[in-house]
Amino acid sequence: MDHPLAAPDALVRPWRIAAYVGIGVAVVELVVLLVIGSGALLRTVSHSVQRAAEQQALAPSASTSAHRPTAARHTAATVAALSPSRVHVLVLNGNGRAGAAAAAAARVRRRGYRISGVGNAPQHIARSMVMYRPGFAGEGRVLARDLGVRIVGPLDGLRRRDLHGAQVVFVLGS
Repeated sequence: MDHPLAAPDALVRPWRIAAYVGIGVAVVELVVLLVIGSGALLRTVSHSVQRAAEQQALAPSASTSAHRPTAARHTAATVAALSPSRVHVLVLNGNGRAGAAAAAAARVRRRGYRISGVGNAPQHIARSMVMYRPGFAGEGRVLARDLGVRIVGPLDGLRRRDLHGAQVVFVLGS
């Protein structure tokens, strides 16, 4: 004899199992979407942070702002006072490729500049940049123009003794 309540109970259990399986699939899909979304968000944030770091590297620090020239002297400093043959350039490899700094130094030398040294940058640089010592802004801008480099700014992150007598530093990026 069949019990009259056994039939309704048998119909409920398959429905519960299907609901649990559906919930499990939905949870797995949610986790996958969260991982993909957070990866995209991290890439966007890391690019923004890198751009901000590059801009920060080019911004004058508080110690150099006290020595900032007046507006009239600053506009005069954007014109190179020295010819390329009198400008000493330090070429640094910021992309990690072997021989890249030597090849870049040869290119700079062909433009008429003096090479005071070739070496590796202290950190990886995404885009090539030219940095100049105080008083050599014009020379830095002319070198950047000659090399097709867009990022130009005052020297930051290098000590004077690391410059090997250079007035301008060309950091080769990726």
